[in-house]
This record gives sequence, structure tokens and C-alpha cells, in this order.
Amino acid sequence: MKPPVLIVLHQEHSTPGRVGLRLKERGIPLDIRRPRFGDPLPSTLADHAGAIVFGGPMSANDDEDYVRREIDWLSVPLAENAPLLGICLGAQMLAKQLGASVGRRADGLVEIGYYPLKATADGAALLPWPNQVYQWHGEGFELPAGASLLASGELFANQAFRYGPAAFGFQFHIELTLMMMHRWTVRGAERFTLPGAQDRGAHLEGRALYDAQSSAFLDRFLGMWLDLPRGLPA
Repeated sequence: MKPPVLIVLHQEHSTPGRVGLRLKERGIPLDIRRPRFGDPLPSTLADHAGAIVFGGPMSANDDEDYVRREIDWLSVPLAENAPLLGICLGAQMLAKQLGASVGRRADGLVEIGYYPLKATADGAALLPWPNQVYQWHGEGFELPAGASLLASGELFANQAFRYGPAAFGFQFHIELTLMMMHRWTVRGAERFTLPGAQDRGAHLEGRALYDAQSSAFLDRFLGMWLDLPRGLPA
């Protein structure tokens, strides 16, 4: 049996969405943990193929024990050069672990809906990227020292980065399924009034127009990410 990928979730009913589905299609088991609710995180990733830290409504700046412990724990995959991916909150936690700041725009603008994405030269050399991606966040991250910027956006400049050989942070949601979009846009409908947010109709229209790009990108990324060699110097 292939080693599992560690999945870190932040809400009781959260799922790894399409990321989880694609990993299972590859025959890779999922080791799902919710440290917010008491699940321990491993002291080593020697028995895992990698780790993916997902999003959530909390902030990487929250003064909560589980938030601080999870940010500290990210030193484990970083030290082992294990494949690591942070998505939205997970990317912000990774940025904080690496010494970068996380916060809101001074003008309060958010990204909730589909927004343009542009690959940098480093990003384009790695993979083809989608030109529109799904977002649901009010905070962004500064680029950590020593990291390579892979993709940028108009409202939040830092959208994807790589640190060392195997750690990646994505501000956008490549895990989104249609069911997840319906749930988020119903339960989080009050956020559509925030400056910069798109209404529910734009979310659904954007999915019809752009989801194929995200789906293809996810397949390409996972294939590359899972094949990264272990034990390289950072």
C-alpha cells in the first residue's frame, strides 16, 4: 500500500474536496487530522507521502493554542523536506512559520469569487497555471524570505510560492467541488457585501467558465508534488 498523505482540516465537517478525491484516484490513502479538535500531528512525516494543510474561517494571527501549535508543527515537514502544501489559511500559516506577515489590505478589499491569476517566470517554468482561480479570503501573506513567487494576483499580489524543494503555498482554492461552492455561498452569503466580493451568481458563472482550468492544474500539480524526492537540502 502507498503511504498516506496527511490531511489537516480546521472545521468539524470540512473535507479535502477535489484534492482528496484526486489522491484517492491515485491509490493514495488519506490520514485526516483535525488538530483543532484534539487530533495529534505526527512528530515526523517519514511514514507519509506528504502533508496538505487546508483553509478555514480562523486567522493565522488568532491567539489560539491550536493555531500556534499548528504553525509551529510546520517546522516538521520543512525540516524533512517532505512534500507540503498549504491552501488559503494553510498557506498563510506556512508563511508565518517562515517569518512572513499575514494580514488584511489597508482598504479592506477581499477576494471572494473568481479572480485573475498570473504565473511568474518561475511558476511558468514549473507548470501551466490557470488564469482565473477561486478565492475566499480577506487576509493575504507577504512572500517569505528565500521563497520563490510562482503566481500573483491584482488585489493580493502573493498568490502562490515555493520554499525549498518541496513546500508550496496557494492562496486560492484548488480543492473546490461544486458541492463545496454551494455550501460556502449559502452559509457565507453575508460576506458578499464585503468590498471586492462577488455575488453568488458570479461564483456559479465563474465555475462554469474556469473550473476546467483548475481541475487540469490540480492534476498536473499533484503529479509533480507527489514525485518530489525526499531528503534534499533546503
